[in-house]
Amino acid sequence: MAISNQDLRKAGLKVTLPRIKILELLENSRHHHLSAEDIYKTLLEQGEDVGLATVYRVLTQFEAAGIIQRHHFENNHSVFEIMQEDHHDHIVCQNCNKVVEFTNDIIEHEQHEVAKKFGFELTGHSLNLYGYCDAPACQEAFRKR
Repeated sequence: MAISNQDLRKAGLKVTLPRIKILELLENSRHHHLSAEDIYKTLLEQGEDVGLATVYRVLTQFEAAGIIQRHHFENNHSVFEIMQEDHHDHIVCQNCNKVVEFTNDIIEHEQHEVAKKFGFELTGHSLNLYGYCDAPACQEAFRKR
């Protein structure tokens, strides 16, 4: 879902070069979950003159406007992704911080069943699974635990 200049204006935000560059990074990154520091470093590598404080400010504005979503995975490191229409969950590598998005109909169904059992009607949820990915360095870190 590409965010347009008009979407920024509808959210009450001016269309500025830093905002456009940050959106482009979030939309086009191979890794869809980027930290403010990741974004800042990439902008510097691209020759952009943007400060880290600006990156944090823009991300906070985007989050407040519902354009992006912030995740706090187990390492207390905030990462951001473009808000998506379809729900998904995450599995996170505890060594390299790789994040994989997934959906599973059985898990979704069971969550609703658990909520019903305890007298709740779900309005949302967040499921993050943690482990070690299949990268050799991560498997080595897992064996050393």
